Amino acid sequence: MNATSPDPPTAALPGAPLGSLRSQLLRWLLLPLTVLVVIDAVSVYNNALEAADQAYDRSLLASTRALAERVSIVDGRVVADVPYVALDSFETDTLGRIYYKVTGVKGEHVSGYDDLPALPRHAARSDAYPALVYFYHATYRTEPVRIAALYQPVYDDSMRGIALIQVGETLEGRHELSRKILIDTLARQALLVLAAAVLTWIAVRFVLRPLMQLKADVEARAPTDLSDFNPDLVHKEVRPLVAAMNGYMARLQTLIAGQRRFIADASHQLRTPLTVLKTQAELALRANDPKAMREIVESIARTTDATVHLANRLLTLARAEHGAAVADMQTVSLVEIARQVGLELALHAVRKDIDLSLDAQGIVLAHGNSLLLHELVSNLVDNAIRYTPRGGKVMLRVADNDGPMLEVEDSGPGIAAPERERVFAPFYRAASAQEAHADGSGLGLTIVRDIAAMHKATVELRSARKPGCDGAGLLATVRFPDASVAKTMPSPSDSV
Repeated sequence: MNATSPDPPTAALPGAPLGSLRSQLLRWLLLPLTVLVVIDAVSVYNNALEAADQAYDRSLLASTRALAERVSIVDGRVVADVPYVALDSFETDTLGRIYYKVTGVKGEHVSGYDDLPALPRHAARSDAYPALVYFYHATYRTEPVRIAALYQPVYDDSMRGIALIQVGETLEGRHELSRKILIDTLARQALLVLAAAVLTWIAVRFVLRPLMQLKADVEARAPTDLSDFNPDLVHKEVRPLVAAMNGYMARLQTLIAGQRRFIADASHQLRTPLTVLKTQAELALRANDPKAMREIVESIARTTDATVHLANRLLTLARAEHGAAVADMQTVSLVEIARQVGLELALHAVRKDIDLSLDAQGIVLAHGNSLLLHELVSNLVDNAIRYTPRGGKVMLRVADNDGPMLEVEDSGPGIAAPERERVFAPFYRAASAQEAHADGSGLGLTIVRDIAAMHKATVELRSARKPGCDGAGLLATVRFPDASVAKTMPSPSDSV
């Protein structure tokens, strides 16, 4: 039978709620304090018991000495004159029962309880007193007792020797004192812990007041209010959190502004082709000539294709701007991506009688998202084929030149130097591109720039190395960081 282990507690699971900060601070402060108080209580209790034992042993020794003074030699015999009044006074002083025994110089029983436990051989002499005394614990008549054994010299003219006087007492008094000491100690320590808990709760409540005020300010904010919080209103340790919140809201403002701008641009760009489609559809409804109807339908098809192309570009741009698929980045082969794009667009190049070639040198790897990199290469090659005149050339190169590098070179009209930075803006089209194709979207290079930024790559436009006979040509170069280095670099999408 296989035993199943119990599920771990919820608090131990990653992502489990942390609970109240106030309660956690109280626990972290009071639990160690309680442990320290318990340790201190045990230490105080042990020290008090040791002091009590010393006091009781001193009293027990005084009783033993008092009995020893009544031991003498009479007619050659050791005798002890111990009146019961003396024993009663001893019991009154010690709050316990007293037992004694006097043993003569020859080991004979002289007086007292002859069955009182004898002095053990291993008992150590007490160094706390000048007298020759031993203290030890024993059991007498089923009760624990503490016994003091004192060797007392006795002598007269006829003989001399050492008698042994033993006095034992029961431990009721010691136990009673121990309980009192323990109760008093625990009571004082409990009051100390309670006072510390109250003071800590008040202190934590006071210290957390600015944080609670910050919480109230956050809850009271309007959804459209993304202004900064004042970090000076909270403690020094919380200011980095407030600064991070302010930075996040600044990035959120940038993101929202970009979304609004994108929506406005997209609606503006889509409004024109949709209006054209509506107009063409109305013309088709009024047309009675089949030939004219066919021409209108073909025009509608072309406009629809351009609109679909524009919509796809807009969706790709939105995905690139919002850092989509960053989590899916991995080591990919730029050569394979370039080869796949070349095969997909080969038919488009053949229709324009364009020489589309691929120059791949070895294995070139980059760290990125294969779908987005495919879109980057596809946009560059599609633009090159689109704007290269019939019979021209388009060269796609992939190499490792101080890092992965991809180039697309064409023999088209190129882009004037003053416009090479402006063409990366959404919907902007160079003058040469407008002359070659009036129906472009102006989003291809914007998508290339955003995808490249997501992969920490740079894009550069310059004149072609080997321009064709029909124009200056354009060379687009994308340089990627090394695949091993790119994995450790922060992504631009991490800022939002």
